[in-house]
Amino acid sequence: MKKLIILSGLMLTVLAVYGLEASFLSAVFHAERAGYVETALQVSGSSVSFVDAGSGHQQAVVEVVIYFEREGRIERFDKYLLHSPLMDVPGDFIDLRRYGLTEGMYTCVLELRDMNRPDNSIRLSSSLEVRYALQSDIQLLAQAFADTAGGPYVKQGIFMEPMCQPVYGRGFSVLTFYHEIYQTDELLGDDFLVTYRIVSATGTVMIAHKRRSPAAVVPLLLPLDISELPTGEYQLVVDIRNRLQELISSRSIDFRRENPLLTLRGPKLDTMDLSDEFVAALSGAELLFSLRALTPRLAGKEQEYLNQLLNSDSTEAQQRYLFRYWLERNSGTPEQAYQQYMKVVRSVDATFISGFRRGFETDRGHIYLKYGAPDDIETREQEPSAPPYEIWSYYHFPATRQNNVKFIFYNPSLAPGDYILLHSDAIGERQNPQWIRDLYKHAPAEWDRNPIDGNDIMDNFNRNAKRVLRDN
Repeated sequence: MKKLIILSGLMLTVLAVYGLEASFLSAVFHAERAGYVETALQVSGSSVSFVDAGSGHQQAVVEVVIYFEREGRIERFDKYLLHSPLMDVPGDFIDLRRYGLTEGMYTCVLELRDMNRPDNSIRLSSSLEVRYALQSDIQLLAQAFADTAGGPYVKQGIFMEPMCQPVYGRGFSVLTFYHEIYQTDELLGDDFLVTYRIVSATGTVMIAHKRRSPAAVVPLLLPLDISELPTGEYQLVVDIRNRLQELISSRSIDFRRENPLLTLRGPKLDTMDLSDEFVAALSGAELLFSLRALTPRLAGKEQEYLNQLLNSDSTEAQQRYLFRYWLERNSGTPEQAYQQYMKVVRSVDATFISGFRRGFETDRGHIYLKYGAPDDIETREQEPSAPPYEIWSYYHFPATRQNNVKFIFYNPSLAPGDYILLHSDAIGERQNPQWIRDLYKHAPAEWDRNPIDGNDIMDNFNRNAKRVLRDN
């Protein structure tokens, strides 16, 4: 089965087949009076084959062929291998490209082939109109944040990940979009008004305005609060009006909102029948295990509430909490989200087992479930004057928007698996300025006698923690 959806303002193609699945969109922008089409391809990780890439990671490879044809002639052609990131659990991955095209009607052809299973492939085509006007297409974003490092996802100093499927589930409370307006310095020459609104079949449900000064390029990166937007089909419209409020230009894009908890909120969710839901099939032990496994993902008052719930005798309240948690994160198939997470929990539980706690309740298990698999682990088990220790490295750390974050675990008791967090430079995690002294406390003769803090250890062939921390 193939499904093709054309949305106004851009082309969005959703490939839904029994094998390879992907989403593809394109948006037209300007660049120095020339134009380009920006394409974003998202491959469903569950529809392609991942192979062992070493160090506990897996990777998929997809061959991509894309070309733009006009009047029987191929104007642009591209063929490349798309490698997924290294993952501990297969997941979706995205790729972004830009192609210069002149104005006109094109046929865009996309061919995908799973290189680890060549018979798993798909091909489809769709019409695409390229026109360079006062406004670019509207680009919905999955995430956006300041980034000065550069790269294909960075525009105007902002990292912008396109949203390949315009469906906002319960996990979204904000719709963020990017849009560009061109040549207002020449065409308008005066301040102008940008009106952006969300429209349903019954009329406008949300509207806002921004006044802008004319320029060669006026970029817009704007958020809209959609937490109270009910489930349904909508259109985001961006209008340009001159100082007399006359409509000069308009662009729009369709999207869907899925917000089941808006209607299930409060008493309705608290009284709905869960007998046919996945939580009803869990044994008492499985229910408690599933609730305890949420602890790394909760903070503050939510953790306190869960602890009270775990100590209560109300199975129904525990079921409702677990169901609500996963419904909020996957309104369509909460059981699927639950099962995927619990698969990771069971693996973590087995890997970090300790004689004192369940594996997922150890410090290493907690950090793994909270932030995902580290990019690198350096293990030292037989360093003189130091207990066994591990240094985990995360090259990119979206939780706090840091890079090259480290976690240092050590095992002062020497009991099997009893590693505890000694220090981290992640914002909000335990930061111990004297971690080097604590790690090498059995080698006091080698402590740095710096009169200010004295928290270092002298360089030594057998004192590797600081070196590993610096070099990773």
